[in-house]
Amino acid sequence: MKIIEVVAAVIKKDDKFFITRRGYGEFIDMWEFPGGKIEPGEKREEALHREIKEELELDIENLEFLTTVDYDYPNFHLTMHCYLCNISGGTLHLNAHNGVKWVTLDEIDNEKWIPADVAVVNSIKEKFLK
Repeated sequence: MKIIEVVAAVIKKDDKFFITRRGYGEFIDMWEFPGGKIEPGEKREEALHREIKEELELDIENLEFLTTVDYDYPNFHLTMHCYLCNISGGTLHLNAHNGVKWVTLDEIDNEKWIPADVAVVNSIKEKFLK
């Protein structure tokens, strides 16, 4: 089975998390944490900075590893490394998404998540619901 390795940003500000709605493909209009594929020779953190800049035209900082999610889709295995971070600059432009919003922990389960991102939501709840 093909393995795809990606990174994702769990962007937090105060008590809210930044989520994006997929604008293309099989999971169009479902919610996810932004990010993308790691390029050959790229470190995870470098890939995350690049992907957020490409997809959202934002800069991020204070990356803190949260979790790695392994998920089997019908046609490939996804390994997704997720990092807590915050926005440090840039101007938001949606280059790969058709919507964004900030949600609280009370609202996070109300969204229709891309399957692998459900595990990320669970990790967020484990970390912040204490």
